[in-house]
Amino acid sequence: MASTFPTDKTRAFGKLILFGEHFVVYKVPALVGAVSAYTDCKLEYLDGPGLEVVDNRPAVPLYKEQKHDEGMEAINLTLNHLGVDTKQNGIKLTFGGDLCCASGIGASAAQVVSLARAVNIAESRCLSEDEINAAGYEGEKGYHGTPSGIDNTAATFGGLLRFQRTDGAPIFEKKSLPSPIRIVYASTGITASTTKVVGDVRAKKESDEAWFSNLLEQYKVLVEKGQKAVENGDLSTLGKLMDQNHALLQELTVSCKELDDLVLAARSAGAIGAKMSGTGRGGLMIALTPTEEVQDAVASALEALAPQVWKTTFA
Repeated sequence: MASTFPTDKTRAFGKLILFGEHFVVYKVPALVGAVSAYTDCKLEYLDGPGLEVVDNRPAVPLYKEQKHDEGMEAINLTLNHLGVDTKQNGIKLTFGGDLCCASGIGASAAQVVSLARAVNIAESRCLSEDEINAAGYEGEKGYHGTPSGIDNTAATFGGLLRFQRTDGAPIFEKKSLPSPIRIVYASTGITASTTKVVGDVRAKKESDEAWFSNLLEQYKVLVEKGQKAVENGDLSTLGKLMDQNHALLQELTVSCKELDDLVLAARSAGAIGAKMSGTGRGGLMIALTPTEEVQDAVASALEALAPQVWKTTFA
């Protein structure tokens, strides 16, 4: 077996949601930022049929064990979408990179997007970025059932994006920032099932449409204000809106004590806004930090509570 391509060309990024967890499923806009950490994929051909997967990605404890079956389903869905038949030509996939797998960071999307890039290179195809993104979306179904599409889009294109589902192809727009946005994010160490949490939210919506509609209308106002704050570089307003978004997610019942404790600790340490990010009921929270000094202070405060803490910048 021999490597057929450089893995740096297979990189796919993690993501953090600024606005839109769960609400994005119902075709309203979300704002998502790709982090600098990435997953890559090495593809090697076997002498016979079969599929071997080596997962060298860093991860929070038990993440890969708990997500193993979903991950294999996602890999097979991506390969099937791309017309790769491992019963005819076996392959070995080795996933790596510096993106630490944790609920909320988009690790599953980064994995399948990096896989799509690897197939594209190994088989000398000329897939467009949109086609890579579409393959990632198909793979995400293994992890999420009916994914929103936001994670694979961020994994593919990077940057800060406005994303919205439609009945057809999703609409996304890359946003230009007046200045970089410094973020600290931290893990609760709890791995949540996106499929289960999204299904639970849907069940709550169907049992009380008026309750959900009220939260959705509040969110629509909030996300439009958030987009304007991003475009204007108004970090003070952006932070306040992030706090409001967290309160909505608490009402949606997708936060938890561990997330709430980290959010409060970040605010106490100087963050001008903080919220859960991603699936919820575990996973990640993010904090908006206007200066490098505040970013360091918030990271230090969170390290006293969280098993993993990272710093990144949206640019």
